[in-house]
Amino acid sequence: MRSSLLLLPGPLPDAPRPTVDVVRVDSSAIVLMVAVFLASAVEMIEALTIVVAAGVSRGWRSALEGGAAAIVVLGVLVAALGPAIVRWVPINSLRVVVGAILLVFGLQWLRKAVLRATGYKPKHDENAIFAKQVEDLEGREPRSSGRDPVGFAVAFKGVFLEGVEVVIIVLTLGTTDHNLGLAALAAAAAAVIVAAIGVVVARQLAGVPENTMKMAVGLMLVSFGSFWSGEGIGVRWPGSDLAIPVLVALYGAVTFIVVRALNAQKARETRKVGRAELA
Repeated sequence: MRSSLLLLPGPLPDAPRPTVDVVRVDSSAIVLMVAVFLASAVEMIEALTIVVAAGVSRGWRSALEGGAAAIVVLGVLVAALGPAIVRWVPINSLRVVVGAILLVFGLQWLRKAVLRATGYKPKHDENAIFAKQVEDLEGREPRSSGRDPVGFAVAFKGVFLEGVEVVIIVLTLGTTDHNLGLAALAAAAAAVIVAAIGVVVARQLAGVPENTMKMAVGLMLVSFGSFWSGEGIGVRWPGSDLAIPVLVALYGAVTFIVVRALNAQKARETRKVGRAELA
């Protein structure tokens, strides 16, 4: 007689639950996106002025090809240098060096923005720059019937030189915060939006609040520079990444006080000159 065994089902092992990737967006990532986007937008506005001038004077085909070629070269630089920096440079050393670079960049942007806001330095007039570019280009050799090498070269040089600063900001912010993809995406978004706006407004670029954008970027770069320099030398910031918005607010308050003081000084100087002329 054949015996049979009845196998009763026991507790089954827990099946692996499907995992869902969750994108973590913290205050550091948000400030990083805004900083890279605004910095890229400012530089792309200046590059757009050169491309439009080259297109109007020398032909749109060559100007657009030159600008596109420069963007491709800049993208290759980010793709080549970014992963190498992250892989081979120790994180603390990277933070100190990058923090110092961002402090230099940020302070330069802040200084220019404050001087322009208070009248001690003339504001950046994109329309005047556009007119000068067109005048210079029209005074060169006659435009060729096909691809114009002058238009291509001018557009390439303008976009590349303005874009190098964007590349530096993308690499420094992205590699230090391990968010190179996010920084590159923010820069690309700024380039696309500025290009789209440029198609509509073309020569009417003076209405863009460039100085306000530069001041905001300067505040963010100085804040990131302070934060990462501190982390690189062992400072433990209260609240970790939440310290970055606090630093932005702190530097913003100091900048506001400086602007008010310089405006008051400018007003006193103006009144003094007026009284001297009346005397």
